[in-house]
Amino acid sequence: MSYRGKRALDLLVAGPALVLSLPVQAITAIAIRIKLGRPVLFRQARPGLNGEVFEMLKFRTMLLPDPERGLVTDADRMTRLGAFLRSTSIDELPTLWNIVRGDLSVVGPRPLLVQYLERYSPHQARRHEVRPGLTGLAQVNGRNAISWNEKFAYDVEYVDKHDLALDVRIILRTALQVLRRDGISAGGEATMPEFMGSTVPDA
Repeated sequence: MSYRGKRALDLLVAGPALVLSLPVQAITAIAIRIKLGRPVLFRQARPGLNGEVFEMLKFRTMLLPDPERGLVTDADRMTRLGAFLRSTSIDELPTLWNIVRGDLSVVGPRPLLVQYLERYSPHQARRHEVRPGLTGLAQVNGRNAISWNEKFAYDVEYVDKHDLALDVRIILRTALQVLRRDGISAGGEATMPEFMGSTVPDA
């Protein structure tokens, strides 16, 4: 798919979605401010196309770390409100601004943590050959319920096969998955365990 075609699809999907979701975002921001306090938005550096770092926006879903209160791990810090926002994907709505701005595409490998960059194998690092996405092939094939190796295999498969028809299918499958709330987290985790590097040889 050409850059212009993919960019046009991104704006066609993300632009109206951003505008239509503003009332929901306003209500969510108020709820977070009341229940969790400030900040309302979670901002984090993530690697984008070719590993270039950008600031990704999401709604905050966790309490701030506080070892004295036992708030250390993601599971400890997750709140009931946060779990609801994640299960419904409402926490992702501010990320639509990243798409409009050009940091992300609607479809592509999910942007992960900056510290993972040095842990990827050369094959896994190919996931950065395309712009990262709000959803992707890995997300509609298990989301956080599959292993890291499976995720990266789907990411590289997307890099090799992506086109307009595949993007449209992934968007439609994502909508169904959000309604079903499938694959939100790995067993025993708030989302996924930390990726420490792969022990599986490159393909």
